[in-house]
Amino acid sequence: MSDGVVIIGTGQGGFQLAASLRQEGYQSPITMIGDEDCLPYQRPPLSKAYLRDGRVEAVQLRPASFFERSRIDLIAPERAVGIDRIARTVQTSTGRMLPYEHLVLATGARNFVPLIPGLEAPNVYSLKTTVDADRLRDALATFRKVIVIGGGFIGLEFAAVAVSSGHQVTVIEAAPRLMARVVSEAMSQTFREFHEKLGNELLLGASVVEVTVGHDGLASGVRLSDGRSVEGDMILLAAGVRPNTELAEEAGLQVANGVVVDNTLLTADPSISALGDCAAFPCPTSGGIIRLESVQAATDHARTIARRIIGKSVVYEAVPWFWSDQGSLKLQIAGLGQAADEDISVVGPDGRQLVFRFKMGKFLSLETINAAGEHMAARKLLRQPDGVSLDILAARNFDIVELAKALKEPA
Repeated sequence: MSDGVVIIGTGQGGFQLAASLRQEGYQSPITMIGDEDCLPYQRPPLSKAYLRDGRVEAVQLRPASFFERSRIDLIAPERAVGIDRIARTVQTSTGRMLPYEHLVLATGARNFVPLIPGLEAPNVYSLKTTVDADRLRDALATFRKVIVIGGGFIGLEFAAVAVSSGHQVTVIEAAPRLMARVVSEAMSQTFREFHEKLGNELLLGASVVEVTVGHDGLASGVRLSDGRSVEGDMILLAAGVRPNTELAEEAGLQVANGVVVDNTLLTADPSISALGDCAAFPCPTSGGIIRLESVQAATDHARTIARRIIGKSVVYEAVPWFWSDQGSLKLQIAGLGQAADEDISVVGPDGRQLVFRFKMGKFLSLETINAAGEHMAARKLLRQPDGVSLDILAARNFDIVELAKALKEPA
């Protein structure tokens, strides 16, 4: 019998690959290796619903019976510590040697920890796992002066939950605007105004250079690059992530801000694939090598790899999309707008905001707030083989839903 597929990583991408393989009729062994002592679960709710209620069963992707019924061998908690590409084996921290016919790296990413003195204080928190979220929830059981380092998705999602629970929150972002890496200036401004109305204090354009620590060893605040100081009795570090590529590097695979793969998610080694946050892959629209920190990208990657493993000819060409729930606002992004040279913000009669992003007149991305229909329409239009122009959208008064109906997706 075949040695089957070994998946390093039990996040949503790794889980989706195992599930998709069985759905596609794959019969050989499937082994998942994960370093958390729990069943695979969803991470996005950790900064929102799970932070409030702590219901593990609500974030689990499947119960234990699913893995038994599907013949998926889940090895956890255990770490993969080495890959022998010649022998096609994975070594684990307990000394197991697991043979594979195909290996998939779904190692994800870890929180970035900048070189800031004082971050080792016990009341400085991170948010990546259920254990992290449980610690945060316990800390928020009494009133806190919370400092959030980082104005990206996770920091702002947490800030919205914390301030709505009665805590005093200060968000510190080194960039001049919120979520600057992923959204337009117009959308950054909308969320700035929203968070300020919630009661969050936002300090932009200044970085944290030191966490001040009291005689008791606990963090008591931070000092900023512009000389200001902020007091607080609890700090969340949400300064972004870095891909987990060490295993791939040690195995001699190419790494460049992620494990480099082709448009089928295959590395230069025909027996090894990579997916999700750890994978650097060709963008379906621009052709450049990108890495996406997105649950949807990870699950789309997984489905692509599963189909390839069972012998179907398939490439990854899904339109990237993202979302962030912050208080009453659901931000959704279709496409990649970072290269945009023109943004057009449209506010409908119902108050819903859309930001269209273009490069040289070509539609790249749509950012929406509480506008699921427009978001879905944008994803359809972004799949048009010849693209969609600013002129076409303007001629329809930026009614993207009607335009998507008019331009039927090719078969």
